[in-house]
Amino acid sequence: MADVPFAELMPRLWPAGDDEQTFALLDGARDPDVLPTIVASGLPSQCLYVGDLHPSLARVAPYVVRLARTAPATQDLLQRAWGESWGVFLRAPVGLGALHRHFRKLLRVQDARGRRMLFRFYDPRVLRMYLPTCLPAELDAVFGPVERFVIEGDASARILEFRNQRGVLAQSEVRAEKRLHWLGDYLRKEREGA
Repeated sequence: MADVPFAELMPRLWPAGDDEQTFALLDGARDPDVLPTIVASGLPSQCLYVGDLHPSLARVAPYVVRLARTAPATQDLLQRAWGESWGVFLRAPVGLGALHRHFRKLLRVQDARGRRMLFRFYDPRVLRMYLPTCLPAELDAVFGPVERFVIEGDASARILEFRNQRGVLAQSEVRAEKRLHWLGDYLRKEREGA
């Protein structure tokens, strides 16, 4: 498990404190622990695949999950998911059902030959590469009701934030600095000894 930059991540996921606008979009195919973690969390969730799924398909499906800032299950999920490419996090001023309907529209794409393919946009490695290539109409289609995506970078200490500002992608990055506890202790002792 990677170190989660909670101090920098929490204000991006819950800028107004505890509310109901923060979600995770998790990829069951990424790790066999994703679905059991979602189920054990008790957090509201919906599978993006519909119908009566065979258990083997349900285990590898994508899920949208509503996160609650103060829920211990949210902290556990963030701890397990961040830095492991389990999925992406987002803010949206809509309910779980509306996000489910929106994201379902993005599951399949057509290639240049007209073949339909599964689009794993919920993989942070895919989304962080795809969004900067989008035309304005594509950004509108991907974002829909989403206010912002908050995604792990290529290192767990990097937090990428993407917003659609009227068809223009706004991207920011925060690097979480690891505090060198040993250095602070050393310098404090040196001052006290001098």
